[in-house]
Amino acid sequence: MTPAPPTAPKPPATKPADTAKKVRAVLWTLLAFIVVAGVIGYALVSGAKPAPTPAAPAADAQLVREDSHRVTTPTTEKAQLVEFLDFECESCRAAAPLVEKLKKEYGDRITFVNRYFPIPSHRNSGTAALAVEAAAQQGKYQQMYTRMFDTQPQWGEKQDSQAALFRTYAQDLGLDMAKYDATVAAEATKDRIRKDIADGKALGVTGTPTFFLNGKKLTLDTEEQFRQLLEDAAK
Repeated sequence: MTPAPPTAPKPPATKPADTAKKVRAVLWTLLAFIVVAGVIGYALVSGAKPAPTPAAPAADAQLVREDSHRVTTPTTEKAQLVEFLDFECESCRAAAPLVEKLKKEYGDRITFVNRYFPIPSHRNSGTAALAVEAAAQQGKYQQMYTRMFDTQPQWGEKQDSQAALFRTYAQDLGLDMAKYDATVAAEATKDRIRKDIADGKALGVTGTPTFFLNGKKLTLDTEEQFRQLLEDAAK
């Protein structure tokens, strides 16, 4: 009788701490990968090669403008964190929960500012920005911002316009739909978003999300590093 082959040893069980580390590593790898993909997509659309960060921004470029969306209002501001984002960008959506946690932790000392930077290769990112800005004009910026990222898997990467879907989000939020439609169609709303894009390009933004802390463009590798930078700035 042929003896049965020896049973292979079972691999050691994965510890919860190891699993958490792997999840964080995957998250930051995903962020890095999709930012690069966004840069490549932008280059394909514009016909230009991804440019390195310019030595100095254009003279009229502004990191924060009077109408920029300040989503925290600390009594005593220690620092400013500015994020250029795209609502169709998967890495922006992946980073959003962490950013929300950081707002709660540091929002009493750091002003968090959001700016639009829709990537041309994302068919509905500009449309989403228009919808969010229209909601903002009726005091519902944060609600529409959250709705866009929550539902991104449903509408992201589609080639047909999702304007009608975004309009249903506005209805759900109880917005005045006549005002919403007028704001979405208004050239002033489009100019508002174009201004954010122009400032971002002049400041060296080539992909999303891109963060500036006290005017310095950040290169982020880990959640711990991001948190430490904010901790130091908030002192």
